[in-house]
Amino acid sequence: MERPLVSVIMGSKSDEHVAKKVVEVLEEHCVPYEVKVISAHRQPEELERYLKESKEYVKVYIAIAGLSAALPGVIASRVEQPVIGVPVEVKLMGLDALFSIVQMPPGVPVAAVGIDNGRNAAHLAIRILKLAGFKPCR
Repeated sequence: MERPLVSVIMGSKSDEHVAKKVVEVLEEHCVPYEVKVISAHRQPEELERYLKESKEYVKVYIAIAGLSAALPGVIASRVEQPVIGVPVEVKLMGLDALFSIVQMPPGVPVAAVGIDNGRNAAHLAIRILKLAGFKPCR
């Protein structure tokens, strides 16, 4: 079995509708991926363990989160790989999550796509992988 190049991490199982959009695009382009549900707030130790292990093989992280949307920033503070944040509309039309993702401190970069726009997160991940020589099937 091929090691995943993209890790799709949801902060909550309720974010699954956005993760499905990501997965559809990754599968269309034959990109190896894995999907996890790990909350930065409720499971910090589990997230830390996963990041230590996965950063050996994952090339891009896609972090899906709503409300305070800390997940993308926490991941970006722990790994060197690109992190793409996908804000989820839960409250305040998703603007709270969007602002949390784009307002990162210097040295902790997180790319952000539109609210609930998992498809664009996947397309951005594919473009990043292409820079590293990955050849998608489409």
